[in-house]
Amino acid sequence: MNSDTQKSIIKKFRKEIWSKFIKAIKDFGLICDGDNIAVCISGGKDSFLLAKCMQEIKKHGKLDFDVKFICMNPGYNEENLNMIKENANKLNIDLNIFESPIFDIVDKQEKSPCYLCARMRRGYLYNKAKELGCNKIALGHHFDDVVETILLSTFYASDYKTMLPILNSTNFEGMKLIRPLYYVKENDIIRWVNYNNLKFINCACKFTEKNNDVNKNSKRKEIKELLKELRKVNPNIDNNIMKSTFNVNLNTIIGYTDKNGNYKSFLDN
Repeated sequence: MNSDTQKSIIKKFRKEIWSKFIKAIKDFGLICDGDNIAVCISGGKDSFLLAKCMQEIKKHGKLDFDVKFICMNPGYNEENLNMIKENANKLNIDLNIFESPIFDIVDKQEKSPCYLCARMRRGYLYNKAKELGCNKIALGHHFDDVVETILLSTFYASDYKTMLPILNSTNFEGMKLIRPLYYVKENDIIRWVNYNNLKFINCACKFTEKNNDVNKNSKRKEIKELLKELRKVNPNIDNNIMKSTFNVNLNTIIGYTDKNGNYKSFLDN
């Protein structure tokens, strides 16, 4: 099973997955010689694909770096935790699973705890990575996550921003976060999963298990549906949205925040 799934990434899905994975690494300098990278596995399809890609580039690439696979158990039920362990074994991933009380903590929040959960997860992952001597953590965010974030930010936060492919941690000095699947589209990940007859956990959050309307009415799901409709009119719409973040013309922007957090208006000039 492991050799087949590995081979499918560099053969069957070379153009859709492997080439885009390599392009992101080269474009943004995500991996350097001497790096020790903690690949964070949530148990879903994206992070497991990332793990397989990292194994492949570690084994056959030209870069000299170390990689560790970590999985935080925030309080998964037994069925989901067993599925993660079975997939790690099936895909030949030496997974370091560690515990955290996140689900118990956020379950007590009256409002949607998703933001708190995400922040706490990040903190626990950075801590574990640092404990293992890593200088980077790798997350499985893909192309669709990036595009959806741009629209979510524009529509609901009234600002224009996106997920960066690499960024410095603000709370853990010397640590960076990288997103090697930055150019890989979700539909191609799903095709890879189906081609290899794999099954992964989806959202295993206790909160959404108890509150089905949260997933049903989520803003991200709303944006996914919007993009699906827009593609019917313009199949290249998501590519154009992504490219827009590479082509911001500050001469035509009313205002922006500089790297020091200072707001700049076009009237300043």
